[in-house]
Amino acid sequence: MQLTDVKIIKASPDVVWAAILNPDVLMQCVPGCQSMTGSVEDGFEATVKQKIGPVSATFSGVVKLSDIDPGRAVTISGEGKGGAAGFAKGGAKVVLEPVPEGTQLSYEVEANVGGKIAQLGSRLIEGFAKKMADEFFNRFADAVEGPDEAEAVAEASEEEAPKKGWFKRLLG
Repeated sequence: MQLTDVKIIKASPDVVWAAILNPDVLMQCVPGCQSMTGSVEDGFEATVKQKIGPVSATFSGVVKLSDIDPGRAVTISGEGKGGAAGFAKGGAKVVLEPVPEGTQLSYEVEANVGGKIAQLGSRLIEGFAKKMADEFFNRFADAVEGPDEAEAVAEASEEEAPKKGWFKRLLG
């Protein structure tokens, strides 16, 4: 199955790029991720617990980054085994483009499943895959935008407070 979408992230492409290569950010964004270790160069090992319909499983797998075009695009691919529940594998081609609001993140996700999970039916699996992709990229946007906005507000209040007062006194 294939999914595509576009998200606008209120941060510069450099900030978004650094976040997408950061295992701590990725771990925070993958729904059900219990652990993630490794590096961009060697790949990451992850443990993810998920419930798809009536099937609940803990998947152990590997996530690799490839087709890296620094600051512009990367392919994130992974494969996990969930014991008797089956397996899941897939990938996402992520493209970053600067826009006035920050960064446009476009993605194309392709996913495949097998085992008990595959017996649940394509409609349930496609709905679950869409939910997972949406949740990942929404969490990613929140992780990238959250601290930056808070820091910007803190810096603005520190730097602009004296200026505001000065202008107010000048006009008053």
